[in-house]
Amino acid sequence: MSKLNMQTDNLFWIRLKDEMIAAAPSLGIDKLRITTADTFAELKERLVRHRELGHESGFEEPDLDLRTEPKLSMPEARSIIAIAVAYPSKLKNAPVSEPGKRRGILSRSAWGEDYHQALRRRLAKLTEWIHERVPEAKLMSMVDTGSLSDRAVAERAGIGWSGKNCSILTPEYGSWVYLGEMITDLPLPPDRSLVEGCGDCTLCIDACPTGALVGPGQLNAQKCISFVTQTKGIVEDEMMVKIGNRLYGCDTCQIVCPVNRKIDMRHHAELLPDPEVAKPLLRPLLKMGNREFRETFGAGSASWRGRKPIQRNALIGLGNFKDSESVPDIAEVMRDDPRPVLRATAAWALGRIGTSEAIDHLLKARETEKDDETLSAIDKALAAHAAI
Repeated sequence: MSKLNMQTDNLFWIRLKDEMIAAAPSLGIDKLRITTADTFAELKERLVRHRELGHESGFEEPDLDLRTEPKLSMPEARSIIAIAVAYPSKLKNAPVSEPGKRRGILSRSAWGEDYHQALRRRLAKLTEWIHERVPEAKLMSMVDTGSLSDRAVAERAGIGWSGKNCSILTPEYGSWVYLGEMITDLPLPPDRSLVEGCGDCTLCIDACPTGALVGPGQLNAQKCISFVTQTKGIVEDEMMVKIGNRLYGCDTCQIVCPVNRKIDMRHHAELLPDPEVAKPLLRPLLKMGNREFRETFGAGSASWRGRKPIQRNALIGLGNFKDSESVPDIAEVMRDDPRPVLRATAAWALGRIGTSEAIDHLLKARETEKDDETLSAIDKALAAHAAI
């Protein structure tokens, strides 16, 4: 008879859980907790409302039942193992941004190795650990792109509480954690969820550059800078100004959080950032080919959408810096790049810089450009300059 059937007093599963939690650090896991495989009923209600309001990003699993019913992914599911892995929040020896050598910034979740790979490797080790003790155990791991909500699982398992900034806040590591989970048929005793610890604090909501945090724990992804930096189309002028020099993601709502203050976990070597990648020079990005992009950014999570969004955001950053020394490089993009989105963004950047050289390039491009959206961007840039 299998262990799954022979254990009737729960002592085996209690011991297994305790041993698993004790073994977690040796597997590279900073926190491990257990929840049931019950339906996430309250989450589904929130997701339905979220969709009705048009606040989804479009990157999520579209099937709300799959997102909230673990047994649709594994019919035999009885428990979910939630894990958290802490990552750095400080950039040591950060290079300086200066005129002619302006720099962009990647969000902290994109520093170091791609967290999808880092967590999958840890979950694979956990799978081996469990199978050594319960060979017949059924296990299904998920990281970010799985059907379940990582944050909902982590919250119910007691990894942390759901903050007003929509991040899971852990007492030990703040919200500077990557999350993953493993659905299993093991009847592991569940942990309790944590008491919400934000209190009356609304610093994250108040600090959001675009007002994307429309309420405590409520995010309009369409207005979130982190989401917009990952899109591939033309960005509205007002949003481009607010993006600043962000190349991928946005950390504002986490940086201002009091729980996160002074937390900087640096014990996972593969998650430590390369300062030149985390805060790269903007001008070289404009001429970077696919091969060089893969060599520079391919090991990190910021590469998943390809180079186009990063290059577009580099143009936005140069425009916001009003970096006159970059005008020739931006003008070359507007004149020669085959991608209309980049040509239109380059036009916006030149208009934002607004030097006589920049305006001359816009006037010349106006005579030869054929794409309607790019022409519109050129005309808006020229009109804005004329109105000054």
